[in-house]
Amino acid sequence: MKMTDASPLARKTWMAMLAKAPAVRLAALLPDLPPHTVLRQPEIGAVMVRGRIGATGAAFNLGEMTVTRASVRLASGEVGHAWVQGRDKGHALRAAAVDALMQTDAATDLTSHVLQLLQAEAGAARSVRAEKAAGTKVDFFTLVRGEDK
Repeated sequence: MKMTDASPLARKTWMAMLAKAPAVRLAALLPDLPPHTVLRQPEIGAVMVRGRIGATGAAFNLGEMTVTRASVRLASGEVGHAWVQGRDKGHALRAAAVDALMQTDAATDLTSHVLQLLQAEAGAARSVRAEKAAGTKVDFFTLVRGEDK
């Protein structure tokens, strides 16, 4: 899928997946970066994280989170951007390169060889976390006594 064929939602989805992927795993799946020019050197900064009680309450500042951002331009002209949690400059550059590559004819291969694998691994990790959480669930119940009728 070329960027011209992809919706903004599709780009948002793959950029989120790249940002959340473990840096080591992304480096293993894409060891060599394509020829590119760095438009924005990886920069480390902070963003304010906001939250809501019950997803409907008033927004409040939860705290700051460290992020790293980068931008690259491929030799063919496509520009990619990335923002990743933490201080890993290599992760930000690699994610930006993948974003740029997703705008080329390489998008189909990247989707099947990188993004789908990352998506499957993230789903498996969520399942493991859910199983661990389910193991700590406590069910409270009350027995009805005969004289309470």
